[in-house]
Amino acid sequence: MRTSIHKFISNPILFKNQLLTWSQQSREVVFMDSNDYPQEYSSFDCILAVDAFTSIKTDYHNAFEDLKQYQQVTRDWLFGYLSYDLKNDIEALHSNNHDGLNFSDLFFFQPKKIFLLKGNELDIQYLNMCDDEVEEDFNVISELQSLPFVKLSPVKVKQRISKESYLKKITLMLDYINRGAIYEANFCMEFFAENATINPLELFEKLNTISKSPLAVFFKNDSQFLFSASPERYLKKVADKIISQPIKGTAKRFRDPIEDERAKIQLALDPKERAENIMITDLVRNDLSRTAQKGSVKVEELCVVYSFEQVHQMITTITSKIDSQYSVNEVVKSTFPMGSMTGTPKISAMKIIEELEETKRGLYSGAVGYFTPSGDFDFNVVIRSILYNQENKYISFSVGSAITSQSVSEKEYEECLIKAKAMLEVLS
Repeated sequence: MRTSIHKFISNPILFKNQLLTWSQQSREVVFMDSNDYPQEYSSFDCILAVDAFTSIKTDYHNAFEDLKQYQQVTRDWLFGYLSYDLKNDIEALHSNNHDGLNFSDLFFFQPKKIFLLKGNELDIQYLNMCDDEVEEDFNVISELQSLPFVKLSPVKVKQRISKESYLKKITLMLDYINRGAIYEANFCMEFFAENATINPLELFEKLNTISKSPLAVFFKNDSQFLFSASPERYLKKVADKIISQPIKGTAKRFRDPIEDERAKIQLALDPKERAENIMITDLVRNDLSRTAQKGSVKVEELCVVYSFEQVHQMITTITSKIDSQYSVNEVVKSTFPMGSMTGTPKISAMKIIEELEETKRGLYSGAVGYFTPSGDFDFNVVIRSILYNQENKYISFSVGSAITSQSVSEKEYEECLIKAKAMLEVLS
C-alpha cells in the first residue's frame, strides 16, 4: 500500500531539476520528462521513481510470462524497460551480434518513492514502509541547488560500420526488398566509445537541453544508464484505450524560418516518406487488432508532421480498444518490438536486420516506461538515446533509417548522421 500526499509546486521547471539532482543518490532511477511539449496523450509532465523495494531482471527466455507473474504479485507501480531482444521470447529468433553494454533483456522495479508532476500539482506516493520520510525528502529536494560539473575530456566516438560498409549493406537490403522477402526494414548502426568516463547527470541534462523531446528519460540501474531524448511513443494504455504513435519520416531543421517551413512541407508531401509511414501504420493496425475489440482499431492521425528541436518527424496515431479477454501483458507482447524499428513483414525484417547489423540492439529500439497498479501503462521508443555501462566504461548510441524500394543509399546514410548529430554534440 502507498501513502499519497499532494503539494503545490510554484516553479515546476526548477522542481524538475531538483528532483533529478536528488535522485542521483539512488541505485535505481527512472526520470521521465515531457519537456512541456504539447501532446494529447501525456498523463504527466514529469515522473520520478526511485529505490527498488522489489525488482525483476532477466534474459529473454520466458521474460513476458515472468513479467506477468511479477505484475500479479506486486499489483503496484512498476518502472523499467523492455529490450529489443525480447523478440527472441516471442518468435524463434536470436541475437548473436556484438554487445559492449551487457544490459539484461528485461528489468522492472517496484519503487519505494514516486513523484508525479502535472502542471503545478505534485502527487507524492511512498510505500507505507517509508511514508514517514515524505516531508523530509520534499524539504531537501526543494532546497537543492544545481551541482557544479567537473569538466571531463571529450569522448572519442567511433563508428562501428564505415560509410563504405554501410552503403554495401543497404545494397544487400535492397536486394532482399527487390526479391520480395520484405517491403521495409529499419537498418541501424552503432557509434561507440571505450574507456569513457562521463558525468551521467551532466550528459543527460545536455542532451535534454539540446533535444527537449516529449518522452525523455534518465534511467539508472546501479552502473547501467540510459539518457534518452526520444520523441516517439511506442504504446500507451488508458482504461480500455490503446494508443500507438509510430514515427517514420524525418527532415532536418533549419535556422531560417522560411527554409525550415519549406523542409516541413516537403516532408509532408514526400511520397517515399509517406510510403514508409503508411507501411508501418498497416503493420501497427494489424498488431493492435490481435487484442482489440472488433472494429475498434482506428487511425486518428495519418502522416502528420511534428517539429522537434533537431528534426521534423512524420507521426501517425493509431488507437484501439482492448478486448477484455486479453491481459495488459498480452497487448504489449503482441505488438513488440514496435513496427517503426523493425519493418514489414516483421519477422522477416528482424531476421535480415540480425544478419546485416553488427551490434546487438539491446535496450536501443526497446522501450522504457511504467505500469500502474490499475493496469495502465506508457512506454517510449528508445531512439535518440545514449547508453552507458559505467563499470566497463562503454558508451553506445545507434541510429537508423527505414529502407524501402525507393531508398537511395547515400540519402539514408545522411539521415543517420542527422539523427546522430545531437548525441555527437553532447559527447564532444
